[in-house]
Amino acid sequence: MAKKKAAPKAEDAKTAETSEAAAEAAPQDAAAAGAQDQQAAQLNVLAQYIKDLSFESPNAPGTLQAPGENPSLEVNVNVQARKQGDDIYETSLHFEAKAANPENVIYNIELVYAGLFRLTNIPENMLQPVLFVDCPSMLFPFMRRLVADLTREGGYPPLYLDPIDFPALYRQNAERMQAQGATAPIPG
Repeated sequence: MAKKKAAPKAEDAKTAETSEAAAEAAPQDAAAAGAQDQQAAQLNVLAQYIKDLSFESPNAPGTLQAPGENPSLEVNVNVQARKQGDDIYETSLHFEAKAANPENVIYNIELVYAGLFRLTNIPENMLQPVLFVDCPSMLFPFMRRLVADLTREGGYPPLYLDPIDFPALYRQNAERMQAQGATAPIPG
């Protein structure tokens, strides 16, 4: 005996129509999402590299054996950024450290550690914060390790740099520039 198929209920018909409408809308929604993704801001690291490096220990081995009394350490870090091409920028950390005692220089370090970044769909008003905050924050851990390795390989205790608050530095520099009535364009 053959079974008869029951006629679809009205609710089932509505569900089928809703499913078909959702299936048709899904490609349109996906296309819209894809267009939004294409417009989303992106920061890509293309390369990281040592641009300049100098380690000097002019009074070694004497300073290795007896660094002297009250050695001092002076550390400076600056950030620079330059446009390299369409959407390509170089951000560099310029690091200097001088360890000395009243009689001698213990060591001098000069390091320029840089990164090449592709910035896509970054609004113009956000370009400087990205180049002077986000990019240096990505580079700093690598520079920090280099400095520690250099001092250790130079025969001294490793110089472990404290973290740098790049957002605070950026705000301070922006306030200083604003007080001077200047803006800081990004060199090309």
